[in-house]
Amino acid sequence: MSKLQRFTTWMKGYFHLYIIGFIFLMMVQYLRSVTPLFVQHIIDHIFGSEASALPTFITRYLLGDSVADKLLIVALASVLITLIRLIFVFLNRIAFATFMETVAYRMRNTLYNHIQNLSFSYHSHADTGDLIQRTTTDVDTYRRFIGEQLVDVTRLFFLVGFAIFQMALMNGIMTLISLAMAPIIFTTGAIYFKRVKHVFDRVEKAEAKMTTAVQENVTGSRVVKAFQNEKYEMDKFDETSTLFRDESMHLTKLMALFWSSTDFIIFMQYTLTASFGIYYTVMGAMSPGQFIAFLTLLGMVVWPLRQLGRIIGDFGKTTVALERIDDIMQHRSEHHDDPAYQPKIEGHIEFKNVTFQFDDDTKPLLKNISFEVKPSETLAVIGKTGSGKSTLMNLMVRLLEPTGGEILFDGTNIQNINKKHIRQNVGIILQEPFLYSKTVYENIGIMKRNADPEAIERAAGIARVHDDIADFDKGYETIVGERGVTLSGGQKQRLAIARMLLHQKPVLIFDDSLSAVDTETDLQIRRALMEHWQHTTVFIITHRITTAMEADKIIVLEDGEIKAFGTHESLLKEQGLYAELYKQQTQLFKEEG
Repeated sequence: MSKLQRFTTWMKGYFHLYIIGFIFLMMVQYLRSVTPLFVQHIIDHIFGSEASALPTFITRYLLGDSVADKLLIVALASVLITLIRLIFVFLNRIAFATFMETVAYRMRNTLYNHIQNLSFSYHSHADTGDLIQRTTTDVDTYRRFIGEQLVDVTRLFFLVGFAIFQMALMNGIMTLISLAMAPIIFTTGAIYFKRVKHVFDRVEKAEAKMTTAVQENVTGSRVVKAFQNEKYEMDKFDETSTLFRDESMHLTKLMALFWSSTDFIIFMQYTLTASFGIYYTVMGAMSPGQFIAFLTLLGMVVWPLRQLGRIIGDFGKTTVALERIDDIMQHRSEHHDDPAYQPKIEGHIEFKNVTFQFDDDTKPLLKNISFEVKPSETLAVIGKTGSGKSTLMNLMVRLLEPTGGEILFDGTNIQNINKKHIRQNVGIILQEPFLYSKTVYENIGIMKRNADPEAIERAAGIARVHDDIADFDKGYETIVGERGVTLSGGQKQRLAIARMLLHQKPVLIFDDSLSAVDTETDLQIRRALMEHWQHTTVFIITHRITTAMEADKIIVLEDGEIKAFGTHESLLKEQGLYAELYKQQTQLFKEEG
């Protein structure tokens, strides 16, 4: 029942479309089962003395004065029935196509929106290629099944049912003989489904690995070329491609075995039916017209039963796809049970004994972090790689949740503030900014789509990237390429800064986002910020002492703990890690100079 519920959940709200198509489909299959009876009518009724097997509502119009008239009327009636059937075919396909595409549309959007609202932790561990496959291939597998295979099941059900009904009206014993192999075909299909479901799961996983290999290689193409790592990447792709090929070949062998075995069973069924049919016809228990009609109707029974194997196989594949989609949907949105409280944020930030530990780690990354930053102040966070600087900032925007202590925004615990509201008021610029394959203008304006050109240029000026853009051939209309591949590291960072500056926020975080710009440009950007954003609380994560030294307050992180807290002058007097880094970087600067 749980599998059936999972299968029908996405169809809710659109069953009326399926029912409309269902009605048209029933009419199509009934008229199709009537078509072979015209042959029986001609042979047994017009040229013989047997009763017609056609329904009464048709035979009442098949009257004529001569054999030629009767044949002409039968031909016209057959053509008319076929035309009516084709109209119903058109209408049923329109209904089912609308049903299929509407369900798939809602499914894709629901799944994509859900992924967008999953937590930072989920995305940190998720396989990008696998997520892409689940939102595309797996959704398409379900779409095709409900729009094609599920319709085929309904079509076959009616076709087989009406065909058996017409056969039973003519000869009950021959009907039983014609269905003798049906249980064997069903049993073969059930065994096939049981075997093929697990194989489909392996094929899906192998394809996901191959997709991930392609996605990673294309995304990191510059790194691959820089390190001349093409052969390794080709070998890695060959490995995943070989796995996908082997699993697909195993599936193909199972399918070939099923098709060949069911073909043999159907051949035996035809042989059995034909043998008894000839015997009964010779003995006079059947008329020649009934015998011919029986063979035609038998094809409407056994071949659809054979198709059930393919449908059963596709059902197994669809079940696997739905399980993979359901696995995503079972993860709660990070906004589930999120408070609705949206207070005005002024920029007064306070950490009180904050501790954080990752679920898969054995010890805390941050331990008893406590500090206070008042509105309009600038706080620099400095420390060695892995000391927890970025984690500190992720906690501020609730991408991660503290395992101990509390973080206060203007005296309110952020656990009691709506996440989206926090992120709307806290701007964060990452070290590796993500740029879209759009124009420079569109990349800057993506945070504020209704921004005027003057505002965009002003933000670019503050970020000290306007002059660079002016040197581009097409200026602000220059396409930056996927992930900003056509720009330098410093240009990408400054473009990301301009994007964030377009919408003024009370709190701004630079997560080592000035690392790719030179010291002079770094200083110009920070001074421009002080001039234009003087009422903003600024956090700067950096490795540069020259960047940190102008901040109002400086935190020195080491091994997840605050080792020092104060101003540039006070920290130099302590002769700790900060003073050591200052000495090293000053000496290095002199040597380079």
